Parts: sequence; structure tokens; C-alpha cells
Amino acid sequence: MYCDWLLRLCRLWAMDKKNHTTIDVIHLLGFQSPGNLQFLFFFIFFTIYSLTMCGNLLIAALVFYGKTLHCPMYFFLTQLSLSDILLATAILPNMLHAILMKGTFIPLSACVTQFFFFGISETLDSLLLTVMSYDRYLAICKPLHYVLLMNNRVCWIMVITSWMASISIVLIHTLSISQLQFCGPDIIDHFFCDLDPILALSCSDTTTVHLEVTSLSALFVVIPFFIIIVSYVYIIVTIFKISSNVGRKKAFSTCSSHMTVVSIYYGTLVCVYLVPSRGQSWNVSKFPSLLYTVVIPLLNPIIYSLRNEDLKRVLGKLISNYFTMN
Repeated sequence: MYCDWLLRLCRLWAMDKKNHTTIDVIHLLGFQSPGNLQFLFFFIFFTIYSLTMCGNLLIAALVFYGKTLHCPMYFFLTQLSLSDILLATAILPNMLHAILMKGTFIPLSACVTQFFFFGISETLDSLLLTVMSYDRYLAICKPLHYVLLMNNRVCWIMVITSWMASISIVLIHTLSISQLQFCGPDIIDHFFCDLDPILALSCSDTTTVHLEVTSLSALFVVIPFFIIIVSYVYIIVTIFKISSNVGRKKAFSTCSSHMTVVSIYYGTLVCVYLVPSRGQSWNVSKFPSLLYTVVIPLLNPIIYSLRNEDLKRVLGKLISNYFTMN
């Protein structure tokens, strides 16, 4: 009788261990495209990745090369380009591999690392867009004090603070995730390791992690958004007080690109994270996620350079000097 009880207990323990086996490798499904569209998808996303890298590197190079671009607005734009390069590099190479192989296997540690760099870029974008809105506020609403308030030292302090805050916040999330036990399933039906798909693999209580992420997101995403809104209320009021139509148009053109980027960035975040998704599969959320992970890093350099005469002028000068030297 004792042996039967012990045998039953051992079987229960074995079943429990089987159901709670720690996973080390994750199967990332990516986009499940038909075989005849596989190479088309690969070509499209490879082209997007190439254009994203070239566009953002070009902006950084132009700002470095052009002496007329050595001002706070373009300095912050360079940092935004570096953030977009980080995001594209963290997401797209692994995504391209998953498209070719119809899924890919990555270690759990690599999955958490991808989320780490993704989180840094997203948080940094939010903080940089806030800093850029403050820069536009000072330039339009406080032009006489702009040089004093937005000097080189202040710019560096803002940028370094934004980078350090982004790294620290996401590091807290990453350390909290690393304390969880992951028992499976070992499949993520997404094209990158986002927070919710990772937590769905855990057999631990994730309530603390969710509360932590929600509170810090409110602090470093929601509050910056309201700061941007308030800044632009003051900017728009100031612009309408300008008597000259030419001056009004010029003032509006200096912040129209930033307003467009802010609208796209926060609009996609609202669609993905705040719109109720209960009952939807990860397959449905893949396409909105493409906007802020793949499309926005591509659009940012296009939006900022399309109507920017200063960047066009420096680019033309750079091309002219190249042909003159050759």
C-alpha cells in the first residue's frame, strides 16, 4: 500500500515536471506567407531595411557634414535616426531570416535581448520627440531666449538623459522578465519578441511585471505625449498671432514634420496597445505592429527631408563636391 502511494506520487511529480519544463529555445513563426509569395515578402522587407539604414545614415552624415545644420533641431534629429537604426537592426534581420525559413528558432535569451533593444528604441523615440517639441516651443514661442535656453550643453544633457533613462527603464523590465519561469508552449506567433508574446510563455505570475510596465509606460510614454500636446497648443496659438502670412507659413513649416511623426508614432501605439484585442490572434496584431517597428523608421528620414530645404541644400552641395573631386 505504501509502495502504491509512493509510485502514484512519483508519477504526479513526473507529470508536473513534464508540464513545467523550462524552455530554452523559442520557435518564432514570423509571417506565414504562401510559398509563392515568400521571396516577394523577403524582397519587400529587405528593400525596406536597406532604405531605412541608408536614409537614417544619410541624415546623420548630412548633419555631421553640413555646418549650417549644427543646431539643436538637427542634433536631435540625428539621435532619432540612430534610434531608428537600432530598432530596424533589432527587428528586421531576424524577421528576414524567419521569412526565408518559414519560421526561426532563437534562444530565449536572444528573444529577451531583442525585446530589450526594441524597448530602448521605442522609449527613446518617445523622449526624443518630447525634447524636439520643447525645442520647437522655444524656437517659436521664446525666440529671444532660444540661444540661451537651448545651448550645446543643454542639448547634450537632454540627449544623454534620454538615452540613460531609456536603457534604465527597459533594463528594469528585462530583469523582471528574466526572473520568470518559462514553461511553454515554445511558440511565438509573431515576427519579433514583443512583451505580451513573451509573457504568454511564462508559467509564473506576471501580474507584477504587467503593473511595472504599465506604471513606467505611463511615466515615460503617456506623460511625454501630454507634454507634446501642451507644447503644440502654445506653438499653434503663437503661430496664429503672427501677422505676416509668410512668417506664419515659415513657422508652421519648421514643426510640420515633427507633428507628422508624432501623429504616426503615437497613433500606431494606441492602435496596438490600447485598443482592446481580446479574442484576436497574434496574427491580427502583426500588421499594426509593422507600422511602428518597420514603417516608421523608414518614414522618419523621408518625412524630415521631404520638405526640409536645409537638408536638400547640404545634400546637393555634397553631391556637387563629390563630382567635382572626381
